[in-house]
Amino acid sequence: QVQLVESGGGLVQAGGSLRLSCAASGSIFRVDAMGWYRQGPGKQRELVATITSGGYTNYADSVKGRFTISRDNAKNTVYLQMNNLKPEDTAVYYCNANVRISRFRGPNEYWGQGTQVTVSS
Repeated sequence: QVQLVESGGGLVQAGGSLRLSCAASGSIFRVDAMGWYRQGPGKQRELVATITSGGYTNYADSVKGRFTISRDNAKNTVYLQMNNLKPEDTAVYYCNANVRISRFRGPNEYWGQGTQVTVSS
């Protein structure tokens, strides 16, 4: 069993910063790509940023230059540093990870429970 536990959400004023963390734990052989997604009020879930185990990153256009994704492979943890936050960044942020529980099996996809980020104007 694999669990993703997120932390770091909260309420912040526009222009402020927050840092999200997500730690994967359980029966893990290796964690492949990890990422963050978000779902705003009345919207579909959308990609925010992803990072491979080798450190290659990908960002949604709406967050480029403001958000930075990083990871600590030794801790199976992914981070999202969010700067210059805007009211439209308000959403529930979900951690995503592709986890291998064995060298003989392909990765399975896991999701965290989500953490609320609210940006006031």
